[in-house]
Amino acid sequence: MPSFAALTSGTGWHVEDLLRAAGALGVSLRVLPFAEVEANVGGGPWGVGASGVGLDGADGVLVRMMPPGGLEQVVFRMDALQRLSAAGVPVWNPPKAVEAAVDKYLTLALLERRGLPVPETWAGQTAASALAAFEAIGGDAVVKPLFGSEGRGLTRVSDREMAWRCFHALERMGSVIYLQKPIPNDGRDLRLFVLRGRVLAAMRRLARPGDWRTNVALGGRAEAWTPDAEAEALAVAATAAVGAEFAGVDVIEDEDSGRRLIIEVNGVPGWKALSRATGVDVAVAVLDALREASR
Repeated sequence: MPSFAALTSGTGWHVEDLLRAAGALGVSLRVLPFAEVEANVGGGPWGVGASGVGLDGADGVLVRMMPPGGLEQVVFRMDALQRLSAAGVPVWNPPKAVEAAVDKYLTLALLERRGLPVPETWAGQTAASALAAFEAIGGDAVVKPLFGSEGRGLTRVSDREMAWRCFHALERMGSVIYLQKPIPNDGRDLRLFVLRGRVLAAMRRLARPGDWRTNVALGGRAEAWTPDAEAEALAVAATAAVGAEFAGVDVIEDEDSGRRLIIEVNGVPGWKALSRATGVDVAVAVLDALREASR
């Protein structure tokens, strides 16, 4: 029986869904805390493990979620994944893809290098330069955390005094200030789930009344959507640009130009809303694909 491990930051719906999928496929799946990853060099029964369980002999390791941590902790966790990957253990997503996709600035830089359409974006470290960038893009900006998901921490600022306060607060916290020019839109976007070079499922997300954020975790609504060739090509190319085996790609349409833009690539995507909207068993598809890759 194939034996896999899922590195997580706790339990929840996605962990339970993965365990259900593992049972349906007849594979073994250990759920291990990412925060308990450990490693040996120059001795010991295994090189990399978690909670006392060696991962060197696993048929595959699934990165489900990385918990918050200090710089040293995060770097060590990525080092451990790199070591597993170098030893021939399939790690999904690959460490480099996780690093690229978790960083919104790096993601868009990689997409732009491939010639893919992205929104006008600025990132920097000082409030003064952020305020200049804010004014340059028209005095209206979406402020995002560099690392983050599910729409948490997103703020739209269209007042110079509020921008000044926001940027100085971020500077004092030692945060990178990340600004995007708002895209004229009626409160909807697209999420496409790409798995091994093809779109597995897609949905349209609609913001709740009075809000501009479409994230289902924040009250947005999801409905099944059949992607056209253009959307599929964008999503597949974006996933390849960050080096991911699977990803959730968010695409938005500029109402003024009709142009589609890629706003984010999630290398550790959730699928609860997607599965419910489309009926696609994402957990089974991901584990089955990982099983195929391990053969």
